[in-house]
Amino acid sequence: MDPNKEEFLKEFGADYGYPNGPKTIDEIRATEFKRLNGRIFFFSITRNSILSKFHFLFLFFGLVYLDHAGATLYSELQMEAVFKDLATNVYGNPHSQSDSSYATCDIVREARQQVLDYFNASPKEYKCIFTSGATAALKLVGEAFPWSDQSCFMYTMENHNSVLGIREYALSQGSAAFAIDIEESLDHSRGNLMSVKVSQHQIQRRNEARFFEKEPTGGAYNLFAFPSECNFSGLRFSLDLVKIIKEDSDRILEGSPFCSGRWMVLIDAAKGCATQTLDLSKHPADFVVISFYKLFGYPTGLGALIARNDAAKLLKKTYFSGGTVAASIADTDFIKRRQEIEELFEDGTTSFLSIASIRHGFKMLNSLTMPSISRHTTSLTTYVRKMLLALKHENGASVCTLYRSDNVKVVCHGWGPIISFNLRRPDNSWFGYREVEKLASLSQIQLRVRNIEWERTLGFPQTGCFCNPGACAKYLGLSHSDLLSNIEAGHVCWDDYDVVNGKPAGAVRVSFGYMSTYEDAKMAYLLWMWLLKFIDFVRTSFVSLPNQIGRYHLRERPSSFLNEGPRKLLAGGVFLKSITIYPIKSCAGFSAASWPLSSTGLQYDREWLLKSLTGDILTQKKVPEMCLISTSIDLHQGILFVESPRCKERLQINFKSNTCNGSTGEDFHIHGQRYEGRSYNNEVNIWFSQAVGQPCCLLRCSMSNYYLNNSRCVGMRRDVQSRLNFVNEAQFLLISKESVSDLNDRISSIQVNPMRFRPNLVISGGEPYAEDGWRTLKIGDNCFTSQGGCNRCQMINLVNEGGQMQKSNEPLATLASYRRVKGKILFGILLRYETADEVEQETNSWLQVGQEIHPNSF
Repeated sequence: MDPNKEEFLKEFGADYGYPNGPKTIDEIRATEFKRLNGRIFFFSITRNSILSKFHFLFLFFGLVYLDHAGATLYSELQMEAVFKDLATNVYGNPHSQSDSSYATCDIVREARQQVLDYFNASPKEYKCIFTSGATAALKLVGEAFPWSDQSCFMYTMENHNSVLGIREYALSQGSAAFAIDIEESLDHSRGNLMSVKVSQHQIQRRNEARFFEKEPTGGAYNLFAFPSECNFSGLRFSLDLVKIIKEDSDRILEGSPFCSGRWMVLIDAAKGCATQTLDLSKHPADFVVISFYKLFGYPTGLGALIARNDAAKLLKKTYFSGGTVAASIADTDFIKRRQEIEELFEDGTTSFLSIASIRHGFKMLNSLTMPSISRHTTSLTTYVRKMLLALKHENGASVCTLYRSDNVKVVCHGWGPIISFNLRRPDNSWFGYREVEKLASLSQIQLRVRNIEWERTLGFPQTGCFCNPGACAKYLGLSHSDLLSNIEAGHVCWDDYDVVNGKPAGAVRVSFGYMSTYEDAKMAYLLWMWLLKFIDFVRTSFVSLPNQIGRYHLRERPSSFLNEGPRKLLAGGVFLKSITIYPIKSCAGFSAASWPLSSTGLQYDREWLLKSLTGDILTQKKVPEMCLISTSIDLHQGILFVESPRCKERLQINFKSNTCNGSTGEDFHIHGQRYEGRSYNNEVNIWFSQAVGQPCCLLRCSMSNYYLNNSRCVGMRRDVQSRLNFVNEAQFLLISKESVSDLNDRISSIQVNPMRFRPNLVISGGEPYAEDGWRTLKIGDNCFTSQGGCNRCQMINLVNEGGQMQKSNEPLATLASYRRVKGKILFGILLRYETADEVEQETNSWLQVGQEIHPNSF
């Protein structure tokens, strides 16, 4: 056994792996989660030095899933039971009167009881209302709650956006809303007993005038919402808050106009109830919301609202639908609603087949028991947290900043199986979470990384990570001024700006589920036997050890890149080795001995693209088979030739004649840039639809907004506008043959062709990576400006082998080991052609293979 695992089991063996359960964790993984097992990939780990050189040509590893807070995994035995159930039984619409309908009603009734049993809730006190998920359950409460201008919606800062959305219903009805922080403190007047202290944030209200007309009375209904477990930090709130708020609000909110009134409590248990018991007989919340895919992976699109009977009767439902009314008259204002709480709130036909499947998920959870699941996941979380905190750079600086404080004095019931963190460099600057995500994906590790989400409510910008705005702002230390400056810097949700103004704009989250293993938390490299896992991924990718400092920064001078012995300068200068034009975005290009330049770069380069009928721009990321579409251009005839193995005839498009449909109404955006494209006739579109295997149309770039302002790019010379066709970043991509050769020396197991990188220009001569230091260059009489390195992605790992697209980890994995800078993996440089004017016109300038290149360095 791995000595590290032995040490782990000495400390956590009593809690880890269900030692007293029907199956051990290893048996569970072997029989119920076979899809996570290891597979053989061509992969290389190469170390070059003057004295040693060794390679691993194969690596055996499986998928490491660490996003159970987002969605846990379903068991294969669970799904087999679901399929067998559906294949052997007939379930009809529960609103009918047939035998199959009665069978459905029985299954639904049993499912409701299983949900109540899971929360130890008596059916005499609670009802289970099925919804499409926890969010739908929260929406139901928000829109039906008896708000008034004397009511208040109070919520902890640590809440999901779906909970915060209730605020809109409250404010629109004239109610107040405010966030709170809850802390524990010693109450000396009560014999030094622990007492809850509430710090109230700004009160939000849509109509101040209405509020001051009269003082709040004790008859108004107020709602307090908190999560059983914060999905950002893993903080588990004490469930005693239910009784504290309901019974002691006068003292807790002393001095607040809302200290009186009837308080009702809502618990968002979507995350927490998957690994921790919520006993409603001890903590009688009024509303609890859940999603079943968070519990046992399947089904998705199904959740529940568990509501106290007396609280549910206060909800004021406006809409009625099939199943919720006993009678209605079409041409008269008359309805008679059903009296049963479940029937009143479940609009239309319930998702009865999904409801029928949840019993198989509960059977699996109940066999393990929730206390055992909690102990198992806690042992993994504690171990990983300890290992991350122990990671140090060579200079002694900590690698990980974990977003949890063990000294925080909140009303806390422990910590769930979540670790949110960011990573620091030796100089204390931050690694961007996008860099972590990219390297993790190379290692088949599924993490959850999120950036800041922006929303505007009442004029105040708010932020969210993992859809948890308050927790994200609190733990990342983001003030309102930080948020405003981030917005002004152009930061929006889902973008690639992971560090803004020196602060992380998001975090990495690791979370464990009941089927997680020690091997998921501890990464080791053992040929053929061990899986590639999380802790060693962080160590090997981010910890700065002796002789590894250089892996994080591209040197200003390319020669200093080479710390593995002297390199010989190639005599005879640097020359243009090849020219490649890609007429259609993401399709194969063609080489030419010489080619004309235009104000947009190489003439006709990426002047066409394919767009789906839904408006999506087709690229190889979405349709890898696009690389099988070959192109060529005859400049004299003015014809674009296109061929595909899926099409019998070669397509010819005369681009000098007006073969487009004439209309320029195709308005769309690529990478934030507005374009107008001219479409082609149906015959052309049918050809391309057959070539890519889905309906699409061909568009040609027409005169429109061709400019891309690159001043946002950090650390690179991109401070002017460039005239562009349908390219991602720049007019040209230049690759050095010597740099590719150096890369191949490092990979060893495979040889990468320069065309894998889809360059426009390939050069030969000089040192490897000399191009990194070029500020400008001259090819013949044509001048170009460097716009910095090209950030590489998983696309370079795709290769066409015999008409089939194959994917490996290379060359991106090797590039990541020595070509990372500020969260980007750089290889090749982007160029802008310096034309005499900015008017779109053809120039008389040509590039020709063999021309000498004269660079000017920084």
